[in-house]
Amino acid sequence: MRFRFCGDLDCPDWVLAEISTLSKITSVKMKLLCIQVIRDMLGEQIDYDKVYKITSDAKFETGDVKASIAALTFILCSAAKYNVDEESLSNELQQLGLPKEHTTSLCRSYSDSLEKMQLQLRKQSLRLSQLDGLEWRIDYIISSSELKDINEPYVQLKMKINDLDLHSTKPVSFSILADKFRVLLNELKMAEQMMNNLS
Repeated sequence: MRFRFCGDLDCPDWVLAEISTLSKITSVKMKLLCIQVIRDMLGEQIDYDKVYKITSDAKFETGDVKASIAALTFILCSAAKYNVDEESLSNELQQLGLPKEHTTSLCRSYSDSLEKMQLQLRKQSLRLSQLDGLEWRIDYIISSSELKDINEPYVQLKMKINDLDLHSTKPVSFSILADKFRVLLNELKMAEQMMNNLS
């Protein structure tokens, strides 16, 4: 069976296994657990002390807690990614065996935070390095031929690239002929214009 929150694919087996685990807690505690998972998705820290208190009644072991958080993260993140509406998500989770009260709690938390989650997913979707600084200069390379000296301009570029994953800045330097630089600059301007037209 295919589910919209899974990108019109089958639900992963491990998520199916965790549905029964999530069914052991009350619907109120499901909402509290969803709030913690959404906080984590939005870049805040999960308060594991609260999570362990929430799941203590159901006698969750550490592995159950981690698996429940992983399953809820998958469900909420995938649903936000595929822009699934609250009603469809509720129906699909009930088809997978999650009780109606639990799906209502989960879906309410989901709909309350959907825009924030989607904004966060957009920020993370295309994580490119950022340009932190640029230095340039033009050098003339003098070469001699039998007839005359030729001055050929080269553009020397030194970029400081900020790597978002490594949290470090590294320099990248290269030289390019002036004619090729003009082509590069023109193509970069065209790419910028295309990106601006998309937003």
